[in-house]
Formats: sequence, C-alpha cells, structure tokens
Amino acid sequence: MNRIALPERPRILVVALRRLGDVLLTTPLIASLRKAWPDATIEALVFADTAGILAGNPDLDGIVTMPPRRSFTQSLSLVAKLWRRYDLAISTQSGDRPVFFAFVAGGIRMAPVEAKKNGAFKRFLLHKSVPVVAGVHRVEDMLRFADALGIARVPRLVPPAALPFEGNPSGDYAVIHAAPMFRYKQWTAQGWRDIAASLKARGVTVIATGGPAAQERAYLDDVWRGAEVTRLDGKLNWGQLSGLLAGARVFIGPDTSVTHLAAACGCPTVALFGPTDPRLWGPWPVGGLSALWADTGAVQQRGNVWLVQHAFPCTPCQLEGCERRLQSTSACLDALAPQQVMVAIDEALGSRR
Repeated sequence: MNRIALPERPRILVVALRRLGDVLLTTPLIASLRKAWPDATIEALVFADTAGILAGNPDLDGIVTMPPRRSFTQSLSLVAKLWRRYDLAISTQSGDRPVFFAFVAGGIRMAPVEAKKNGAFKRFLLHKSVPVVAGVHRVEDMLRFADALGIARVPRLVPPAALPFEGNPSGDYAVIHAAPMFRYKQWTAQGWRDIAASLKARGVTVIATGGPAAQERAYLDDVWRGAEVTRLDGKLNWGQLSGLLAGARVFIGPDTSVTHLAAACGCPTVALFGPTDPRLWGPWPVGGLSALWADTGAVQQRGNVWLVQHAFPCTPCQLEGCERRLQSTSACLDALAPQQVMVAIDEALGSRR
C-alpha cells in the first residue's frame, strides 16, 4: 500500500478516549508514526485521568486532555482549540465522540468504521477508514492503522518514562498489584496473602501497589490484613511505578492496566485472567508476540509474560462476571489455586536471576 502523503513536518493527532490500559496499548501506533515521520509534531487527545500513562513518552510532543464528563462550554472550547490544527487526525475508536474529534481536528481524518448504518456517514466524514475486525488483539488493531497509512509497524508498547522515588527498594523484590478497576476481575484475598507468604519464604520482598482512591485502598486493607508486604498504594505516579516495575524480579496482577505496564517495562509478568479473552487482551511482551495467546491454558508463556487461568467450559466468556455486571464475582478466578499461580511465578523468578 502506498504511503499517505503528508507535509514535510506534519502535525498529527491520535485520539484515544478510553481507559488507562487502552491508552497504553495505542503506543505502538504512536511509535510507528514517529518512525515514519521523525520531524512531525505528534500529540494525543486523551481523558485527563489517563494522561499519566503517556508521561515522558519520547514519541509524543504533547498531550491534549479533556474531562471524561465535560460541559457544553468545555466542549466548544476544545473544538475551537482543535479545529483543523493537524494535518492528520486518527481516531483509534469507532465511537461517535472520538470520530467527531478526529473530524474536527484533522485536515486528513482516519478512524475504524463498523459495518453498520451510521458507518456510511462516518466514511463520508473520513479520508481513510479501517474496517472493524472482531477477534483481533488490541495491539494488532492499532498496528492495522500503520498498514492503512502505508508505514512500517513498530510493535512495542512504550511505558511512561521511569522516575526515581524515595524509598525505592533494594535487594530482590516482587510487585503485586491486587486491585483491578472492577470486581469481576478480582482474585481472592486469601490467594494474594498465600502468594505474598510464598514469595517471602523464597527470600523475596513483596511490594504492594494500588491507586489513591479510598474504595481501592479499603479493598487493599482487607487483602493485606496480616500479610508481610510493603504497601505503596497511592504513593507513586506512573513514572515512579515504571521505575519500580523495571527493577522487580517479578510482577503479579490481574487483568488491569498495571499488568500491561509491567509487561511493557520488561518485568517478568504473571497475569491472572478470568472472563477476559487473552487473544484480545493478553499482555503484550517486550519484542511482541511470537505466537498468539490461546483462549485458555493453565499457564501460557510468551516472552516476559506468563498468563494463568482456571478454565471452565465457558472460559473466556468475555462477560462482566458470572452475573453479567461490574460488581459480579467470576467463578473462574475464585477457583484459581495459589499453587498454580506459584508455578508461573517460580518460572518467572528463574528468568531474572
């Protein structure tokens, strides 16, 4: 495919109005754009509460933020700020809002388009459209934009620039991030405590991370009650977390943005998966996927990532828990045994001596 024609020093905007993990998974596209146009000005439009995951990204010249819930006046102000400011604007989503902002911002507009009634109207607004394909890993989804632009793929995630912090641990340590955003991705509290005890018995200090929200910290109070861990929840920004992960012997976490970040930082990463389909959302190892994730497997390894599941016949259902709601439990996670997780952890520990 022929490379798209842009000015000598183009201005490019990437629109990614999704959650933290999704924004991190757009960085291979941003890296591909930077390689193709090293003299370009490349910026990203994201929600304000996700901007930190792009902090210090060497492929970006700037980050434009918007509140997740904005007033009409704020929307008008953003439209005025973005209006035809960029030579190329790429919406990484097919939704009406991100496609609208790509239309507002770009002289040339590009977005994924679904085969629905409103798809024809969106294609009319766009110069290039990428058909939405089901069953594709999110990173592969991003790299399909590079194909459509006629530029080389750069299939690597770019974590936030690592920053030091006071109290950075010395010696061998593991990082556990036990709190996903939603209940249906949670593992059992006893399981986390058993893993922490097993790591300590192996001479590895356990560092527990988490966000600053009161509800999340209350959950972690229950998880870590009586456990010998060093808690850093609510104390690190994204750059400091990147630095912590880069030096860890192993990271363990559920399907959450921090698990994707750990894999991107090169840390041996053990990911606990339940209803989520690894073929779509399995962590992306450094160097990319030499073979795609399978839908199920007791322990799968790809590069620096080990993916652990307890598979029922319905796994992975891609639903929000057994009750189809965010606060539901997931039987496949509840049934996951600490011994099975430790098999993966021991393999990961052995990979970084």
